[in-house]
Amino acid sequence: MTVRTEIKDGVALVTLDRPERHNAVDLATAAELAATWQAFRFDDTVRAVVLTGAGGRAFCTGIDRSAEVPQPSSPYSLDDPLLHIGPKANDLWKPVIAAVEGMACGGAFYLLGEAEFLVASENATFFDPHTTYGMVSAYESVHMAQRMPYGEAARLALMGTAERLGASRAYRIGLVSELTAPGAAAEVALRRAAVLAAQPTEAVQGTVRALWTAHEATRAQALAHAPQLIALGSLSPDRQAALFAARKRDGGRGAGQDGHPLVR
Repeated sequence: MTVRTEIKDGVALVTLDRPERHNAVDLATAAELAATWQAFRFDDTVRAVVLTGAGGRAFCTGIDRSAEVPQPSSPYSLDDPLLHIGPKANDLWKPVIAAVEGMACGGAFYLLGEAEFLVASENATFFDPHTTYGMVSAYESVHMAQRMPYGEAARLALMGTAERLGASRAYRIGLVSELTAPGAAAEVALRRAAVLAAQPTEAVQGTVRALWTAHEATRAQALAHAPQLIALGSLSPDRQAALFAARKRDGGRGAGQDGHPLVR
């Protein structure tokens, strides 16, 4: 099992448990996440959820590059194993708080984008490596554009691995709602979730649904364009792999003038 679940006093703590892979999501983990959210729909003992990553070094680093996902040739169709890893994609309208420690990047935004709010430790960093490796950031950008000012979302997506959005900056622009000491994000998020779980369930879930209704139409329309944008704008898998290998040889450094990622 790569997804651990603990339930206590109405709050479920869901932990991505692949610390040796920086909690990257492989196909098995994607299936476990979807099954977890679906199970919570029918579990009345769960009234609020905290989602976090094991190990402290990363919340989640997106899809595991070892995952092999065959694709249809049509640019209007895309098989994306991350599409159904989030709670809203599985029709779960119980409140979810993301507790972020360390790195959150790329496909992690599918999860962050479907949380009600984020609690992050002071050592958290957010980045989107897609453009660096010749890939279109589509779903990730849609999620972040609805949680951040447009210019911040654009900079994060377009700068690739050269950009690291630090926790304090993420807090100032509203992506993160609360900062904690390193190692304390899950603990603080659990306390906030306990408040949500203690309030009338119908009122809480109705409010979650109302909040999502405010931007759901725009989000759905934007996501509908993602498959063809990815298919038409991304480099071939071979060229992506070559860029990734070159970056590994280079030590994964960003494109700042000093050879290091730009941290804000």
